[in-house]
Formats: sequence, structure tokens, C-alpha cells
Amino acid sequence: MSENFEQINDLLVEVFNDILVIEESELKKSQFNDLSITEMHTIEAVGMYKKKTTTEVARELSVTVGTLTIAVNRLVKKGYVERIRSEDDRRVVKLGLTKKGKLLYRVHQHFHREMIRSVVKGMDKDEVSALLQALDSLHNFLQEYK
Repeated sequence: MSENFEQINDLLVEVFNDILVIEESELKKSQFNDLSITEMHTIEAVGMYKKKTTTEVARELSVTVGTLTIAVNRLVKKGYVERIRSEDDRRVVKLGLTKKGKLLYRVHQHFHREMIRSVVKGMDKDEVSALLQALDSLHNFLQEYK
């Protein structure tokens, strides 16, 4: 393990940084160039299918409700997110994506699908399983720091 430690560490750091740089670069070249990478990830957390409360989205992003409210206000102004009052309880406000927000969500998901296809291309079932196990272990480790 120790002989591969540096290589694994370097690759994890490089992959993380590469993904962020590429996402930001592609965002700036696209029709969604009015967004920051953080705003894009907020849109991703709001999600496509299930309406969520501000508290749910804030918890998912590990930010305060106040911080998220500021971000959501900007995204509402830009036309990506909408606030939807609950029919059952008018005090409850859920977040949803507008048509523009859904389009960005799909484009972003496409990038991620292509990235995953590239990673697993040529791998057999056992190699994919090992990769999943390793990523799950990494995820669990990182969750302890949240």
C-alpha cells in the first residue's frame, strides 16, 4: 500500500481539481455563463424530480439555510430556480427548477455520464465492483468530516 500511497493521493487530488476546472471552463463557454460553479452545484442539489425545502437542500450542500437563501435568491433572479408554495400548507415553500434550470441540470448530468463511461470503459464486472467499493469507502471516510 505505501508504495502506491503517493500515486493514489496525487491522482485523487488531480482528478478532483480537474473536474472542478473543466466544469467551470465548460460553464463559462456555454449558454449558462452567468453561473458560478457553486451555483451550478446548488442547482444540482435542488434536483430535477423531487421538490425540496430549503432546509433539505442546505443539509445536502452542508451550508446554512441563510447561506443557501442568498444563493437561491440569485438563482431565482437569474431564472434557474423557483419557489413553490405547498398546496397543503401555504407556510411551506419548496424549491424547484425552472425550464432553464432543468436544461442546465441535464447538460451537467450528461458531462458526468460521459466521465463515468470513460472511467469504466474496458473494465470487467469485478474491476467495476472494486472501483465502487473503493469510492464507497472514500465517501464514508469523507462523511465523517462533515
